Amino acid sequence: MNQLSEKSIGCPYCGERLDVLIDPSDCDQQYIEDCQVCCKPINFLVSEGMDGELMVTVYSDDDSF
Repeated sequence: MNQLSEKSIGCPYCGERLDVLIDPSDCDQQYIEDCQVCCKPINFLVSEGMDGELMVTVYSDDDSF
């Protein structure tokens, strides 16, 4: 069973710090969640770092990735 990892991110729109739960099975996946503060869609990219730790990159629809 995979354990969820808590990560702190900054909303690319309003800059608010948010704690999000990341599922390790989402590794190498992209998905969208709305900001809990400004309700704009945040794009999430979950990947695995060199040390095996989950990394989360967030960006707005305006950012090209």
